[in-house]
Amino acid sequence: MQVVIIYESLTGNTERVAWLIADEYFRRGVDARIFPVAAAEEPEVVEAIAQADLVILGSWTDGIFVVGQRPAKGGRFAKLPNLQGKRCVVFCTYALNPGRTLDKFTKRVEGLGGQVLGGLAIRRNQLEEGARDFVARLDDVVPA
Repeated sequence: MQVVIIYESLTGNTERVAWLIADEYFRRGVDARIFPVAAAEEPEVVEAIAQADLVILGSWTDGIFVVGQRPAKGGRFAKLPNLQGKRCVVFCTYALNPGRTLDKFTKRVEGLGGQVLGGLAIRRNQLEEGARDFVARLDDVVPA
């Protein structure tokens, strides 16, 4: 199985979760490649997504504390190549409350053709536990 992780990070928390998820997959003998969403149009990223069995997308939660939460930098995710037929999962990092960030993120990914299997909101002070839990939950849905 090949996994591609695409992330948008502001303070480094979402990037850290991306690397922690990749580490969990490496421990399981699964190839995981990581890219920032800003590189979405690079040929290497387009090719990696085309070959991936699973695409994981992560964003930090943008909004005003407890209202208007959404995945950040949505325009960058819109530049991803077509995800038609790709199995995808989403995650977000947050400080106080993720609100409907995962629902909104799911709709964006589905708008690109991805089949979203689920997602997880990870609190910024529980990154390691959240990444382990995320991959463990994926084992039930997408076995390595």
